[in-house]
Amino acid sequence: MIVTPAVRHTAAGAAALLLALPVTAASAASVAEPTPPARHAVDPARLDRSGTQVQPLRGAPEPPAVSALSWVVADASTGEVLAARNAHEPLPPASTLKTLFALTALPGHDPEEQHTVLDEELYNIGDGSSLVGVKEGYTYKVSDLWNGVFLSSGNDAVHVLAAMNGGWDAMSAKMQRKARELGARDTQVVSPDGYDAPGQVSSAYDLAVFGRAGLQDPRFVRYCSTPYADFPAGSWSYGIVNTNRLLTGADGVAPYPGLIGVKNGYTSGAGNTLVAAARHGNRTLVVSVMNPQGGDGFAVYEETRELLDWGFGAWGRVTPVGSLKPAEEPHKQPEEGQDRTQAQAGPEDGGDSRRNPRAAAATGPREAPRDGVPSGSTARLPLALIGAAFGAALSLWLWRRFGTRGN
Repeated sequence: MIVTPAVRHTAAGAAALLLALPVTAASAASVAEPTPPARHAVDPARLDRSGTQVQPLRGAPEPPAVSALSWVVADASTGEVLAARNAHEPLPPASTLKTLFALTALPGHDPEEQHTVLDEELYNIGDGSSLVGVKEGYTYKVSDLWNGVFLSSGNDAVHVLAAMNGGWDAMSAKMQRKARELGARDTQVVSPDGYDAPGQVSSAYDLAVFGRAGLQDPRFVRYCSTPYADFPAGSWSYGIVNTNRLLTGADGVAPYPGLIGVKNGYTSGAGNTLVAAARHGNRTLVVSVMNPQGGDGFAVYEETRELLDWGFGAWGRVTPVGSLKPAEEPHKQPEEGQDRTQAQAGPEDGGDSRRNPRAAAATGPREAPRDGVPSGSTARLPLALIGAAFGAALSLWLWRRFGTRGN
């Protein structure tokens, strides 16, 4: 059998191609998108149940038996709820509602902006409200007013800032919208300063949502973590102290290590409420506590301390029972009166597939290949190559088997 060099080269090349095909496929598979890591299985419905909700793993400490009507302990970074009690129970929030007020109003004005207070901006402040001492006719920096809100829980400062942001009713509506944007569904805003009002409620879940959101804003964090500040009064100033005893250690309450803030509150209708955040190392917790039923007026601080201690001790030893992150919104439906075909317009009916590739994919006539398997002529090409390579390899084998005998 006579085999020319050209045949030998052709056969060798084809055989190499045949051997390379499986390797190429394996290489393609190796660079495919990796499987995402497994996530915690979180059942948000657990937070709708009454009583304490916790899913301990081996070695997890038991949550403390505090007297608060409701509370939440959550990871401020991920939003995972480590444990909760009556998380969605609607209760009056008192001044912890000022967290939502700050989230809504802080972006509206520069901290260095100055504002001269008008007489009407201080109307209708509730009897017995906490005040920082804002006076009509005095000029304040916006940062001074925010110190009055966070440190002294001053309803007078809230009234002035609300007036600067559209007025009392407009601010209530803005706060309501902000709460819904954050996924806080239990909150009903009637009085932006948190003063008791018919129908005004929030929940431990929502307050934890507000506290966590506030930690994303450096201005919010700066104000809520400030223990002392000077408040202007015309040609002089006086000192104000943050009423959050876990931050300052006032009135015999030991300060909590690593405390960031956030906001405390009290009214006769709400009792004592508190949103607190603390950082230990690279871990940050947010805790909300509403209306402790035992102890004195400082019980809210001690019960918050117990829950923070538990949260840091239970970190990594519990399965989350929920999340502070808002649920994903469903696909937006066409507005009433809007033609569904118009809402899903593609190139044929005036839509621009370049701007909406999903719409183009949905309306296009071709079905995308499944499981990465090519179709049509693209599928036939590898089969032809394999057939040719197999034939060439067979010729090479026959030459080696019989061609070495000579002619």
